[in-house]
Amino acid sequence: MSSKPETLSGGKMTTESKTKTDFRAPTTSKRLPRAVSDILHRVGALSCLFTLVGIAFLPTVAVADGFSSDRITVNVEGEGDDVLLISGLGSSPRVWRELIRAVPGHRYHLVQISGFAGQPKRGNTEGLVAAPAAEELARYIATMRISKPAVIGHSLGGLIGLMLAERHPQAIAKLMVIDVRPFMGAAFGPPGTTAESIKSVADAILAQMEGLDPAGRQQQAQVTIDGMINTVGKRKSALEDWMKSDPDVVARALHEGFVTDLSPDLSKIAVPTVVLYTTMKNNQLTDLQTDSVYQAAYKPLNGVVLKHIPDTAHFIMWDQPELFQTEVVAFLRWNFGLERKNESNEQITENSQEPNVQ
Repeated sequence: MSSKPETLSGGKMTTESKTKTDFRAPTTSKRLPRAVSDILHRVGALSCLFTLVGIAFLPTVAVADGFSSDRITVNVEGEGDDVLLISGLGSSPRVWRELIRAVPGHRYHLVQISGFAGQPKRGNTEGLVAAPAAEELARYIATMRISKPAVIGHSLGGLIGLMLAERHPQAIAKLMVIDVRPFMGAAFGPPGTTAESIKSVADAILAQMEGLDPAGRQQQAQVTIDGMINTVGKRKSALEDWMKSDPDVVARALHEGFVTDLSPDLSKIAVPTVVLYTTMKNNQLTDLQTDSVYQAAYKPLNGVVLKHIPDTAHFIMWDQPELFQTEVVAFLRWNFGLERKNESNEQITENSQEPNVQ
């Protein structure tokens, strides 16, 4: 089945047919107020920062020798070209289990954020969470002498990947960002919203999250998960793992995501970049409107390839596993040579409708 990618060119949209991927280039006394609850649900469905897990992990991983950090833990699985996998808020690397099994032949570096999914919070006891993780990943790459790995990040992990690519452009070879925009705060304010102007909203959400008791957390998490995962069988385990995450670390990381605008430095990213995204569940935006939102959000990043994945909620890897794996295979096979992104350095927007790698 052919898809019809829409390409931005000089402010106009052009459409062309392609048959394969173009990789050129609770009831409780402390329940959240309804308004805040709705916002958090939108955060999950809009591909903000919630990434939860719910399947048994691979038994054959090994902790990376020669590297120690109080911000992240890295386990290594497989042999081959190096790929860093960064999961999201309240998550462990188990979210990547099906991908690793389906796409062998790579050395996967599975990144776990301290304080998430039962891990001790250690260096994440206070302050920022995502930005220090990006710096630690740069140090990990250098310490372990990894030559320009590919990086794949989901949700909060996608923001960390963007930070890594912006601030250490020579450290990686290519980047895939899954269902997150470079400034999520813009989705919760009027046109012209800035990181500073959205801070009061973020502060209010932080205060409300920190005030929840365990029953309140579980109720809110269930509502959010139901909006992020269409595959019902994944939701129970996802909820369990979320509840194991340190609530303070989760709240601060979410706050950080709201008030961090990576847009001004997108032009510093010197590696080919692919963004997979979805249309927000239970939202009034159409697919075309969602395309426009992502095109505008990533406009400063020359040559970015935007891929709209259909019939999925936030967890593309669980709701559309085969299509997701196909897109990752194409991304990992992408041989750049001397090319920087696609030949024209213009955005490419595509609608994925079926596996499309030969």
